[in-house]
Amino acid sequence: MAEAKTSATEKFFRVAIALKGLDGGLQVVGALILAFIPASTVSGFTHAVITRDLLGDPSGTLARHLESATENFLHGDTKTFAVVYLLAHGLIKLALVWALARKIVRAYPVAALVLAAFVAYEIFRAVHTHSIALPFFAALDVVIIVLVLREYRQLRRER
Repeated sequence: MAEAKTSATEKFFRVAIALKGLDGGLQVVGALILAFIPASTVSGFTHAVITRDLLGDPSGTLARHLESATENFLHGDTKTFAVVYLLAHGLIKLALVWALARKIVRAYPVAALVLAAFVAYEIFRAVHTHSIALPFFAALDVVIIVLVLREYRQLRRER
């Protein structure tokens, strides 16, 4: 019976790291798209969303928040941050997923530490930018850390 439980845990871990790999790949693609997308395209998209009442009242809070976020993204350091963050985070995730999928035992504590550093930075950045998305990504990374550490303990017990 314990074997079935371990098997289910391992399957859950495999699904989680596969999703993390997909996430890492999407982050790399997203970074490349953001790096080359013209500011006029971003502004045009924001304008279309606001003027077509997709967020409710065009002069409402949500529309103003999107407009402000777009301005900060285009004219502040946010675009550069987003590109560098997504590229680095995505590439690191892909490397960690590769190592974890091959059950390279030394990669597990490294993965936990790297993800913990990302969590700390995501929280720090969220506090300073009032981002809604970063705490969500931090929470997902915490779940992955827990799964990585559980799998690491299991692998060490087996060896």
